[in-house]
Amino acid sequence: MKKPFYQLEQSRDVIRHFTPNWFTATMGTGVVAMILAQLPFASSVLFMLATKLWQFNILLFITFSILYGLRWILFPTEAKQIFNHPNMSLFLGAIPMGLATIANGFLSFGVHLYGDIAVQIATYLWYLDVFLAVLIAWVVPFCMFSCQDHQLQRMTAVWLLPIVACEVAASSAGLLLQHLAADQHALAILIMGYVLWGISVLPAFAILTILMLRLALHQLPEKEVAISSWLCLGPIGTGALALLLLGQQAPRILNAVGLEELATIVPAIGVIGGLVLLGFGLWWFGIAVLTTVRHARTGIPFNFGWWGLTFPFGVFILAIFNLAHQLQFNFFTYIAVALSIVLLALWALVMKKTVVGAYSGQLFFSPCLVALQQKMQ
Repeated sequence: MKKPFYQLEQSRDVIRHFTPNWFTATMGTGVVAMILAQLPFASSVLFMLATKLWQFNILLFITFSILYGLRWILFPTEAKQIFNHPNMSLFLGAIPMGLATIANGFLSFGVHLYGDIAVQIATYLWYLDVFLAVLIAWVVPFCMFSCQDHQLQRMTAVWLLPIVACEVAASSAGLLLQHLAADQHALAILIMGYVLWGISVLPAFAILTILMLRLALHQLPEKEVAISSWLCLGPIGTGALALLLLGQQAPRILNAVGLEELATIVPAIGVIGGLVLLGFGLWWFGIAVLTTVRHARTGIPFNFGWWGLTFPFGVFILAIFNLAHQLQFNFFTYIAVALSIVLLALWALVMKKTVVGAYSGQLFFSPCLVALQQKMQ
């Protein structure tokens, strides 16, 4: 049994065993804050709660960044092993996605608190997020292709994590454009948003196709990674949300730069694309629920994969909210509100288990370090 974190043999063991899957907690917490602000019955109290949750998420992200940065400084040889590990390396994608929720929060909550400087901060964070997302989208798959051991029967939806970060940045671009003037800078961000969408969504759909083959040939994943089925909602929900947000801002920007013909087409593409992806996501939602119920009978052990119940589900809900707004279709709003209540309950459950697991020391475990030790024996 793991020792509590305060009883670890050395205090530096917390740093030594700190891995990027901790950043999935910032992803889930950030998306819950955004959804609280989207609720149609949101009051000043609920908005304040969402703001506090976003600020708490900033503290989490800063803390995790310091701990993970210290691991690279104090234990560089061990930290480098992440690029050889077939599972842990995939969680590097959680870092830019966690950062994106903070940048989005500066636009949703920061403007009210800090004024126009919040937009400037969000812009800088967005560019940093894009850099990290694209870098990880290149480096991690290349490591998968060149120096890692993967087999089809061991494949899970975690493969999506290093890819999806780019489309999360694309949806953040749509939010950022709402606060920028319609000029060449805004046009550049709009173009980058669609390019980021292509970098992410198309490879993600290729992974989903392979995942369907893996499920058909090798059956459901083991119960330890059963929750990973929910990750499939991530690229679908974020892909729909990015199309909707970018399409909503495109006419204003394209008209300002003399591209009136495009301005009339792009919003329709966003809505139609969002509806199609909503249907695709609904199918995966059913598969994820059935997979979870199947394994819940024998018990699903808690691990960081449980955070897959929050962020992918959350962005899927945000896409439904946005579709409801653009189509003025109240039925979608009712569905999104009902799913939001479920998400809040899931977030509370996962956060409670994470706190307990961190206190007990069970979550301070680096598979990369174990693999290195076995290699040296």
